[in-house]
Amino acid sequence: MGILSRASYVIRSKLNALLNRAEDPTESLDYSYEQMRDELQDVKQGIADLTTQKKRLEIQKRKLEENVEKHNRQAREAVQQDRDDLARKALEKKKSKMAQIEELEGQIAKLNDTQEQLVEKKNKLQNRIEEFRTKKETMKARYEAAEASSRVSEAMTGVGDEMEDVSRSIERAEERTEEMEARAEAMDELEDSGAFEDALSDKDSIDRELESLSTNSEVDAELETLKGEMGKGEPASGGDASTDEEIEAELEDIETEIDADDLEADLDEDSDRDSDEATDEAVDVELEESEADADEQRN
Repeated sequence: MGILSRASYVIRSKLNALLNRAEDPTESLDYSYEQMRDELQDVKQGIADLTTQKKRLEIQKRKLEENVEKHNRQAREAVQQDRDDLARKALEKKKSKMAQIEELEGQIAKLNDTQEQLVEKKNKLQNRIEEFRTKKETMKARYEAAEASSRVSEAMTGVGDEMEDVSRSIERAEERTEEMEARAEAMDELEDSGAFEDALSDKDSIDRELESLSTNSEVDAELETLKGEMGKGEPASGGDASTDEEIEAELEDIETEIDADDLEADLDEDSDRDSDEATDEAVDVELEESEADADEQRN
C-alpha cells in the first residue's frame, strides 16, 4: 500500500469515525423514512404519467375508429353511385386507419401491463413504508428509553463526564479541607509547645518562665498571709523557713538556667549579642526583684 493510499485510508477512517459519533440514529431513521416516501411519490408520479399517455392513445384510437366508420360509409355511398374509384380510396383509407388502430391497441396493452406492474410495486413499496414507519417509531422509542436509562445510570454511578467533574471537585475540596485542618492542628501544637515567639512581645522563653515563677511566689506568699490572718496558717518561723528554702531553691534553678542560656548565647553570631545583653539585664532585674520580695517576706 502506497503512502497516498494509506493517507486516503486513514482520512476516510477518521471521517467515518467522526460521522459515527455525530450521527443520531433517530435522525437517520427519520431521513430514511422521508427518502422512502419520496421514492413512493416518484412511483405515483410515474404511474400518473403512464396513465396520461395511455389515455392519449385511447383518445387517438377512438378518433381512428371514428375515421374507419366514416370511410366505411364513404365506400358504401360511392358503390351506390357507381363510383368504384372513390369506394376503393375510402376502403384504402379505412384499412390504413385499422392498421393504426391495431398498433395503438398493442401500445395501450403494453401501457396497461406497465401500469399494473407499477401499481403493484407502488402497493408493495407503500406496505414497506408502513412497516418501516412502525419499526422506526419502535426503534426511536427504544433508543430514547435506552439513552434516558444510560443518562440516569451514569448520574447514579458517577461515570458520566459531568458527574466525573463533580466527583473530582468534591475530592479536591476534601483534600484541601483535610490539608487546612492538618495545618491548623500543627500550628496549634507548635504554639502550645512555645516554638513560636509572640511577635507583639519582646519577651523570650526565659522572661516568661521567670515571670511565671514570680507570679507563683507572690501567690504563695499572699496565700500564707491570708492563712495567718485567719489563724489557719503554720507558725511564722516555720513558714518563713519554708518560704526561704523555696525561694533559695527557685533562685538556684533560675541561676542554673541563666548559666545554660549564657553558654548558648556565647555560641551565637555577633548580631545576636545585643539581644542577649538585653535579656541578661532583664534577668538581673527579675533576680533583684525576687531577692527584694524574699527580703520583704523575711522582715
